[in-house]
Amino acid sequence: MNEAFFAALLRYRWWVVLATLVVVAVIGSGIRLISFSNDYRMFFSPENPQLQAFESLQDTYTKNDNVLFVIAPKNGQVFTRETLATVEWLTKQAWQIPYSIRVDSISNFQHTSAEGDDLLVRDLVADAPQLGDADLEQARDVAVNEPLLVNRLISPDARVTGINVTIQLQEKKLTEVPDVAAFARNLVAQAEARDPNIDVHLTGMVIMNNAFPEASQKDMKTLYPLMFAFILVLLALMLKSTSATVATMLVIVTTIICTMGLTGWMGIQMSPPTTSVPVIVMTLAVADCVHILVIFLHGMRRGLGKQAAMIESLRINLTPVFLTSLTTAIGFLSLNFSDAPPFRDLGNMSAMGVMAAFFLSIWFLPALMMILPLRVKPVPEEHDGGMERFAEFVIRNRNRLFWVMAILIVGLVSQLPRNQLNDIFVEYFDDEVPFRADTEFATENLTGIYLIEYSLPAGADKKISDPEYLQQVEAFADWYRQQPGVLHVNVLTDIMKRLNKNMHGDDADWYRLPDDNELAAQYLLLYEFSLPFGLDLNNQINVAKTATRMTVTLDTISTESMLAMEARAKQWLQNNTPDHMHVDGASSAIMFAHIGHRNVRSMLKGTTIALLLISAILLVALRSLRIGLLSVIPNLVPIGMALGLWGMLVGQVGLALSVVAGVTIGIVVDDTVHFLSKYVRAQRERGLSPEDAVRYAFSTVGTALWVTSLVLVVGFGILALSAFELNAGMGLLTAITIGLALLADFLFLPPLLMKFGGIAHEGAPAVART
Repeated sequence: MNEAFFAALLRYRWWVVLATLVVVAVIGSGIRLISFSNDYRMFFSPENPQLQAFESLQDTYTKNDNVLFVIAPKNGQVFTRETLATVEWLTKQAWQIPYSIRVDSISNFQHTSAEGDDLLVRDLVADAPQLGDADLEQARDVAVNEPLLVNRLISPDARVTGINVTIQLQEKKLTEVPDVAAFARNLVAQAEARDPNIDVHLTGMVIMNNAFPEASQKDMKTLYPLMFAFILVLLALMLKSTSATVATMLVIVTTIICTMGLTGWMGIQMSPPTTSVPVIVMTLAVADCVHILVIFLHGMRRGLGKQAAMIESLRINLTPVFLTSLTTAIGFLSLNFSDAPPFRDLGNMSAMGVMAAFFLSIWFLPALMMILPLRVKPVPEEHDGGMERFAEFVIRNRNRLFWVMAILIVGLVSQLPRNQLNDIFVEYFDDEVPFRADTEFATENLTGIYLIEYSLPAGADKKISDPEYLQQVEAFADWYRQQPGVLHVNVLTDIMKRLNKNMHGDDADWYRLPDDNELAAQYLLLYEFSLPFGLDLNNQINVAKTATRMTVTLDTISTESMLAMEARAKQWLQNNTPDHMHVDGASSAIMFAHIGHRNVRSMLKGTTIALLLISAILLVALRSLRIGLLSVIPNLVPIGMALGLWGMLVGQVGLALSVVAGVTIGIVVDDTVHFLSKYVRAQRERGLSPEDAVRYAFSTVGTALWVTSLVLVVGFGILALSAFELNAGMGLLTAITIGLALLADFLFLPPLLMKFGGIAHEGAPAVART
């Protein structure tokens, strides 16, 4: 583009504005096509090995997506007639929850006992209001001594009980999860109204799925208005021009419309991480506009006409604004290396928004400014006194600043190893989110929702009734019960031991595994025939009866602890069982535990490639190998410093923080590019020394840099207020990184340039035009 093109752009400003609005309207019509994902599986790509293992297990047995009602009597006694009546009522009502296929509670637990040669199978609690004290005590004694119930549906002290509803979603409508959650919440309200002496807590995987969109909707209601208000106030104070503020807000709105419209046309599904895109795009659009408007208003105050000032601003800013938009887009596109699809979508949507902001800021914004009324008081010799004084401070203390900043950088980067990977998906939500509060109550008082599951095959030509196989499964379950953090192990062998005792007259000495294959098979067949519809063993035994499912329920433990436990279990199987039983654990918790590790490795690769591309672009654009190489330092150190500071203050890195390097690598380049472009222009066009070039850079772009950085820091900092921890953590660490990047560009880059950044002049200095 050249000045003639810009002149034509401003001359036909009305046509430009109208054409832009038409294009924005067409692109924005794609918003109607946007849908929202509320399935935690969205964080895993189809080729993810842990997802494949999990889905294979669920295809073999009943799916374990669930809703868990945790009933806590205020008197601390579950086995009262009133509380058990509520449990019975809620158990029956839970069958009405949409897509429910199974309901398990202490009331409908299929208790077995012997009566002569017959096996009796009946509900543990029936018609609770009519039970006598002896009946209540007997039911309590059975429940707290039954391995299948304790720490699963009844607490060891019988103070809390649970009702677990297995849900099999059809996955045909987006309303399935909200419908289940709404129905369950209504049951909670009815139960608490029916019996004021109980509290009911609601958790489970379906409730977690529903918490994702609810957290996002809360963000949209609170964060977006807050960000808009902040930008409006900041622009009004900084630009001191109503027209410039209005024009910037219009660019922001049209940028968001284009971004979301393109999202709809491309079929990208919204998810909690991508709800932050409008805030990200908003802040980046402001940065482009501020750079153009500051030079534009500066030119008018020096006496230039409106059109001449805008052409001059576009001439000066076109290259750096384009470079910053390109490098920022590359940084976001590096998120395509992420193993989590929502973060790929976040990167692609943000990249589209960045480029939309670029075109609107150099096309739509100038035309708008020509149309809107503008009064600027000429100040021919205007100087930015604050920036000039700051530049003198930096120049005067260059050596001291160089070494202080170098020590600070090395010191913070050295703390980076203090970060440990820890990704607990319940903690993706703020403490105030009901799902998290209810889940933590359930974990502390009854059972957990972190599972490791195994499908253990009996081997070729063997059935699950084989005594040797049952002994191996029992030994594996016993090993798990001895591990720290294990709350419960649900395994078929507990049923087999109980059946063996029952078939020997309920003699406690026979509470052991049968040692005869035929006898074990007969016990199992007799038991299955006695079970009512909906409470069969399909959730534990495959159709061919050649494999059984073992489910390990864990307390809330760190990612590293869970992966270590899984590795120990795999080693135990290899050491103590035949080859066909050497299987991996599978569950949503295992999936989340592995995705953090996988994402760190993949994003390291993506960030490295992005850094190489950005560095190559800067080398070509700045036409100086020395300056290009020097630019790598302030571009690279902020993320290292931020992660080092994070290691000192927090020390835990999860899934969201693994993508921060990709998000910030392009953004932190922006300040460096703008500063270096002015520095290089001062040396090449004005023939200034490195010291005077630094003065020129601070005076022309210093204010815009700290204002845009402030916008970015607060914009991403506002994300830290999100109830969704993935957004909150990413926003906070990104804000810290951008703040440290400004510190490096203001206090480390200038001394670096004055030491090593001289440029050989080609011919006589050009006459300065700015």
